Amino acid sequence: MLFSGLLNLSVWQLIAVALILTHITIASVTIFLHRCQAHRALELGLFPSHFFRFWLWLTTGMITREWAAIHRKHHAKCETEEDPHSPQILGINKVLWGGVLLYVQETRVKETIERYGHGTPDDWIERVLYTPHERIGVTLMAFINIALFGFIPGMLVWLVQMIWIPFWAAGVINGLGHYFGYRTFQSKDASTNLIPWGVLIGGEELHNNHHAYATSARLSNRWFEFDIGWFYICILELLGQAKVKNVAPLLKLDRTKTEVDLVTLQSVITHRYDVLAKYARYLSQLTQQEVSHLSQHMTLPSGTESYAAIQRFLHREPEQLNADERAAVGHVLERSAALKTIYQMREELVAIWTRTNMTREQLLAQLQEWCHRADQSDIAGLRRFSQHLRCYA
Repeated sequence: MLFSGLLNLSVWQLIAVALILTHITIASVTIFLHRCQAHRALELGLFPSHFFRFWLWLTTGMITREWAAIHRKHHAKCETEEDPHSPQILGINKVLWGGVLLYVQETRVKETIERYGHGTPDDWIERVLYTPHERIGVTLMAFINIALFGFIPGMLVWLVQMIWIPFWAAGVINGLGHYFGYRTFQSKDASTNLIPWGVLIGGEELHNNHHAYATSARLSNRWFEFDIGWFYICILELLGQAKVKNVAPLLKLDRTKTEVDLVTLQSVITHRYDVLAKYARYLSQLTQQEVSHLSQHMTLPSGTESYAAIQRFLHREPEQLNADERAAVGHVLERSAALKTIYQMREELVAIWTRTNMTREQLLAQLQEWCHRADQSDIAGLRRFSQHLRCYA
C-alpha cells in the first residue's frame, strides 16, 4: 500500500513519469500562460486551451489572470523598484530561491491584477472552479498520484510537480534569466539567454530573445538556438489547434551593400536591439583597453563595484542606471576622449529610432550622416561597425 498503486513501477520508471509530467506542466506554462495569455503571440484552439488550463489547475494551482498580470507588470516595470522579481533590484539569491514567495506576494496587490490582468479567461469554469478553488486541483493531483503509484512514490512525484514551476520558472528564469548568461540583443533590461537549447524549461531559457521581441511566439532567433515550445506550437498549428500571430523578424544581411538607404533604415529600426549588441561587440576591445588604462590612474567612483561594471554601464541607457552608476559613467567620460566618442555616438544612434516626429527621409539623412562621421573617425571599431550597418537588409 505504501509503495504500490494501480501501476507497479520501478524507480527509473517513476523518475521518467515525473519528468514527463513536469514537462507537460512546463509546456502548459510557456505555451498557454506565457505566449498565449500574457503576450497574445498566438491563439489556441478550444481543446489545447482547456487542457492547459485544467492541467495547470491540477499541477500548480496558478490562476491565469494573476500569472498574466504579474508577468505583464514585469515587462512594463522591468529592472525598476516596481518590478515584482528583478534580481538587479532585489538580489539574485532572493529571486532565485524565493521567487515563488515574490510571486505570491504580488498576487495580493489588487492594483496589479486589475491593471494588467485584462483579457484572460473569464468563463463559467474559471469563475466557479479554477479561480476560487485553486487548492482543490493540486490536492486532487496528490490523490491521483497516490492511487497510481502508491503513497510514498505518489507523494514524491507530487512534491516534484509542486516545486518544479516555483523553482525553474519563478526562480531560475526570473532570477538567473536576468543575471547570468549570454545576450544576443542589447534590450533595455538585464535579460539573458541561459543556454541556446531551450528544452528543460520549454524554451524559456532564451529569455533575452523574449525580452527583445516580447510578442513573438518563437523564442529562438539564431541558427544554433532551439526552442522546444515553438516546436510544439508548430505541431498544434499543423493540427489546426493554434494560430501564430507574431514572430520575431529574422535579421538579413547583404554583404554587397555599400550605401545607407531606406531599406537599411527600416532594418536598423526593426533590429535595433541587435544593432546595439553589435555596436557593443565592435567597440568592446577598445572600451576594455580604455577602462583598463583608467583603472591604473584613478580610483573607482563611489558606489561602483568594479571596472567591469563601468564597461557595462557604457552600453546601457541612462535611465537604466542609478545616480551612482550615472556618476561613474560621467567620471570615466571626462578622462577618456575615446570612451566619450563611443558613448556619444551610441546615444545619437539610439536617437534615430526614438525620434517619432520625423519623416523617414529625415531619419535616413541622420543615419547617413552618422555613418559618414563614423567612417571619418580615428576609432577603427567605429569604422568597421559603420560598414557592418550598411549590410542590414
